[in-house]
Amino acid sequence: MRRNTITRLVGLCAVLGGIAFVVAYFIPWMPETGSREGGRIDDLYWLASIISLAIFVIVTAALLYAIVRFRARPGDEEDGKPIHGHTRLEMVWTAIPAALVTAIAVSSAVVLVKNEDLESGHRVVEVRAAQFAWSFTYPDLGITTGELRLPVGEQVELELESDDVIHSFWVPEWRVKQDVVPGTLQRLIVTPTKTGSFALICTELCGLGHAVMRAHAIVMAPEEYDAWAAETAAR
Repeated sequence: MRRNTITRLVGLCAVLGGIAFVVAYFIPWMPETGSREGGRIDDLYWLASIISLAIFVIVTAALLYAIVRFRARPGDEEDGKPIHGHTRLEMVWTAIPAALVTAIAVSSAVVLVKNEDLESGHRVVEVRAAQFAWSFTYPDLGITTGELRLPVGEQVELELESDDVIHSFWVPEWRVKQDVVPGTLQRLIVTPTKTGSFALICTELCGLGHAVMRAHAIVMAPEEYDAWAAETAAR
């Protein structure tokens, strides 16, 4: 009986796991990654997702099996049998979650350190947020624009400041996000890996025009970026 029960439970876990994997992996929940930092964040996301899916499948399978196998039969009005604690089982279901949480915490710390590691000679762009627009200043070029332009494959430090209220800088393809707080200088490090034009969105409710506080982050090939920089600086 115990062997049959375990076999059914394992089979149910396999079915639920397969369904959960198909839903999680084959549906494009997020846009394609466009930065080196975003790749690390996606790896961390999948680690947490796999752990969560495994726990979900095991708990759901056990719950469904218990509902079917141990349901009260018609006419059965007896009280359930008294069940006492199981010390070893309690130790196991305490130790496993603790180990999983520790693994996620350590992985998160490693990703954070790597994403905050600045290379020497990196490019700096000053980003200013205001109700309800973004502006971008390039200290090495001496110009200010309403679009963020960056060369692909080059690490950039964005120095973010706000003129009025709290805003939040986010390009979905880059994954990284940073609140822009008045009176403080925040920073965000990004290394674009994909050329194209990406939506830059304020994700902090900043007033009546919050929904239209958008700009474009344009990632260009190095030679195209150099040509744009020379042409814009010459105006």
